[in-house]
Amino acid sequence: MWKSRADASPVGRANAADGADGFVWRPWSDSGNATDVPFLGDGWLIVDMSVWRDIGWLTAFMRTGRHRESLKRRHGWFERIDEAMATLRWVEAGHRPTVAEAEERLLHLREHGPAPYAFWPADGLRPPVERSDGPAARTGASSSARTRRTGCARRIDGLADE
Repeated sequence: MWKSRADASPVGRANAADGADGFVWRPWSDSGNATDVPFLGDGWLIVDMSVWRDIGWLTAFMRTGRHRESLKRRHGWFERIDEAMATLRWVEAGHRPTVAEAEERLLHLREHGPAPYAFWPADGLRPPVERSDGPAARTGASSSARTRRTGCARRIDGLADE
């Protein structure tokens, strides 16, 4: 989730995750935009939720390409927010998380810290089911049949298997 301070932000134009390896799904508003969905009652917050095959694919996406380049420039586009603005969670295959679920998980992470209910990749929480495919298997990182990133320190994303 991001709090925008300029129209120059790349979020909401072409989203780099769409079509990336391991990407499964993202919510779209009635207007056909993935980032104009209201979040936490703040019209300036940009929701960037997505569902990924496993945490290995999400991590690989976050560290490469257009996403990595955008992260380097994020402080020019977005305000810094001093509380957790991102969270991950595991979801069942085929589940389409809602923005309300993302809000609930993010608020839980802020109040209680990382737990299987809401966490961040660095927390090292393992998925409920291990897999042997995807980039996580090659790097030794944790991977799962069902993961979801519901929020991030400036964005919201997710993981789940199809």
